[in-house]
Amino acid sequence: MNKYLLQPVLFLLFAIMLSACEPLPSDTHMQQIKQRGVLRVGTLNTPVSYLYEGEQLSGLDYELAIAFAERLDVKLDMSPALSIDELFKELDTGNIDLIAAGLTLTPERANKYRSAPPFYEVAQTLVYRTGSKKPRKFEDIDAPVLVLKSSAHEEFLTQLKSEHPHLSLQAIDEEDPAELLKQVEDSEASYALVNDVVLARSQRYYPNLAEGFSLENKEPVAWLLKKNIDDSLYAALIEYIGEQHQAGVVAKLEEKYFGHIKRFDFVDTRSFLRAAENVLPDYKALFEKYQTEEFDWILLAATSYQESHWKPNAKSRTGVRGMMMLTNNTAKMMGVKNRVDAEESVRGGAKYLTYILSRIPDSIDEDEKIWFALASYNLGFGHVMDARRLARSLGKDQDNWSDVKDILPLLQRKKWHQKTRYGYARGGEAKHYVNNIRQYQESLTWLVRKQARDKLFEQQLALHPWVELSESLTAPNSTLTDETTTADKKPVTEEKPSAAKGNKEPSASKKPSASKEPSAGKEPSASKKPSAGKKPSATKAPVADEKPIKKEPGDKQSDTEASATVETPANSTPSAKSLDTPN
Repeated sequence: MNKYLLQPVLFLLFAIMLSACEPLPSDTHMQQIKQRGVLRVGTLNTPVSYLYEGEQLSGLDYELAIAFAERLDVKLDMSPALSIDELFKELDTGNIDLIAAGLTLTPERANKYRSAPPFYEVAQTLVYRTGSKKPRKFEDIDAPVLVLKSSAHEEFLTQLKSEHPHLSLQAIDEEDPAELLKQVEDSEASYALVNDVVLARSQRYYPNLAEGFSLENKEPVAWLLKKNIDDSLYAALIEYIGEQHQAGVVAKLEEKYFGHIKRFDFVDTRSFLRAAENVLPDYKALFEKYQTEEFDWILLAATSYQESHWKPNAKSRTGVRGMMMLTNNTAKMMGVKNRVDAEESVRGGAKYLTYILSRIPDSIDEDEKIWFALASYNLGFGHVMDARRLARSLGKDQDNWSDVKDILPLLQRKKWHQKTRYGYARGGEAKHYVNNIRQYQESLTWLVRKQARDKLFEQQLALHPWVELSESLTAPNSTLTDETTTADKKPVTEEKPSAAKGNKEPSASKKPSASKEPSAGKEPSASKKPSAGKKPSATKAPVADEKPIKKEPGDKQSDTEASATVETPANSTPSAKSLDTPN
């Protein structure tokens, strides 16, 4: 037989023999997801990636993941792991389809895993405590550096030891940087290496943390997949993430989670935290009494602090007064008879904020309407609408808070405000006004969670005083070495939550679903899609197959166009210990 004819025959026979020994090729990865009806995503419990708050879930990775699941017409099972090591083990064993946890793409990870297109970039930052000598370069480091085990920071410092043999590091097997940063805050450690956005957010809780130096080369943050699978899921992710960038969705999420953390005031943050512990308790009940679905008590309290520093008799240069700094006209419109009465002021301020919010155009996303409303409370509704029109004329997105907030300062310049309907306004103040409130909101949210955790711990300790001793005897210790290693934590066998189209769907080997009584920590639930600053309504949770529903100006002048003349200081629900993306 001709050898050219013989070769195909032999190949066919070989293929038949091989098929008798091995199963036929399975469906593609994407087909498996579709048949399963569930997209399995691994993550970590951090505010930026995945966090349960009250009756809803939030997180940049969560919001993108649930939208991707909707696009595929499947449910979302988003499972938080206990550590970075556990997260990669879940991916390696095929228990999850991808990792969405704010992790960076390092050279080592790039060799082992496939990366979806990146969302944003972060810089590795060395953190130290104010009051100690600032390290400006690696040669200045004279104590072990804390890092998360299996993080990009551990990988980087381990490689750096060849150039700087004096460097030592301590790897902690935790899920997020909170444990590292708290040790630096409490002077239990000298340094930690985290992402710049982690430091920026955590300074709202730990104001004594400071940046020593950051690496110039930033690293991309992206979702990760296994390499030894077909391209079907990878191709779908490339298309999806590209569309989210083009539509401005990623930019809006960056604004939501990072837009308020770029400017840090050490003195102001420290003063706020002190006031939150010493002054706020006198007025907390009022904020809780007059909170609305749109403005929960924490956001009301944050706004009131920005207005008056929680001083009922506060007065500005232009005559606005009280806890919420109301003008005479606004007080009359809201039925407030005595502006310096704390209760009347809080009631009037909450009512007026809700009224302004109802006037914000529906073309603006629900998540961002609240920032436009706060800017209007400070500057006047008409001036904020002027800024929107000005943004549109300059080719910006008038419905995007990130674009409009940068236009607001132009209202102070004659070149621009003479083109507007309502003229001059202190737009720069309004920009900082909203930014400050967002920072106070974040600081207060953290403090409330901390107080709830502490109270729960005290209750448990009172009932079971032996627990503290037994935990201290069995708690795993991190290992301090030059090469850094710690024993992997053995995960507790319990069910993890899964977010299925906006509500929790229990799955095997996961943590407790929303139907179980939540514990103080990672509290699973998913009702509707989260929105910034919005208080979740008390509605019945959707059924398992439901998908989450994502949901001309006047010249009203500000209640707070001028800042209060009060002296400026020199300066829910328990959640898991968490701060930010672990890298």
